[in-house]
Amino acid sequence: MGNILFHLQAHFVGTAEHGTRLGIAVAVLLLSVIGGRIVPSFTHNWLEQASPGRLPVAFGRFDMIVLLVSAAALLLWVAVPTGPVAGICLLAAGALHLARLARWAGDRTFGNRIVLILHVGYAFVPVGFLLMGASAFDLFSPTAGFHAWAGGAIGVMTIAVMTRASLGHTGRRLEASFATQAIYAGVVVAALARICAALHPAWSMLLLHVAAFAWVAAFLGFAAGFGPLLVGAPPSPGAVNRECSPAHQGIGSR
Repeated sequence: MGNILFHLQAHFVGTAEHGTRLGIAVAVLLLSVIGGRIVPSFTHNWLEQASPGRLPVAFGRFDMIVLLVSAAALLLWVAVPTGPVAGICLLAAGALHLARLARWAGDRTFGNRIVLILHVGYAFVPVGFLLMGASAFDLFSPTAGFHAWAGGAIGVMTIAVMTRASLGHTGRRLEASFATQAIYAGVVVAALARICAALHPAWSMLLLHVAAFAWVAAFLGFAAGFGPLLVGAPPSPGAVNRECSPAHQGIGSR
């Protein structure tokens, strides 16, 4: 729908703002739903085995409230992205997402980068809401919020899940090598540089080059490091890591 609206607006009006916002809003809401399943689940599994203690809070009523508020804020943002009403709703959604993320014990995952990166990626969701809320009050350019969601939330979470799934489904240990950590660093640096370029126009030229180089390096690094695993001989039936299988995640055929 976002893509169709993009082309219709571009053809008849000459702009495509609503279609662009709708596409990003749907992606952010999907990240909020699916991230809310896999981030605490994988964190719980690792902490339970490696570091007993405080565990992520299970999905409950609070999470439903966060998702409902987020959906309402995003719909309002798609229709009317500026003004006090949109700003307050976006800021409220951002604060709720920060509280939700804090409930997942991410501060206890520094010993496992392949789990930590999931929390880092999800953190860009509330950052995007907060920046968009501030832009509704004309405090910042909306471009910063766009890139927090697109480059940060979507980009980092994509890399995080691709690396984890590639290791798990090819029977490898769920550990982030130095090269994998460099990939994570590259995509995070790219997202931060792109956000900062929108916040500090005077430094935009340098920051845009940093963002572009880091982004390309991260995804080329994934292709070079994980491509051979994915196109090589398949693992034996018993070698696939259960934790990464769709059935074990609860997001399979059901």
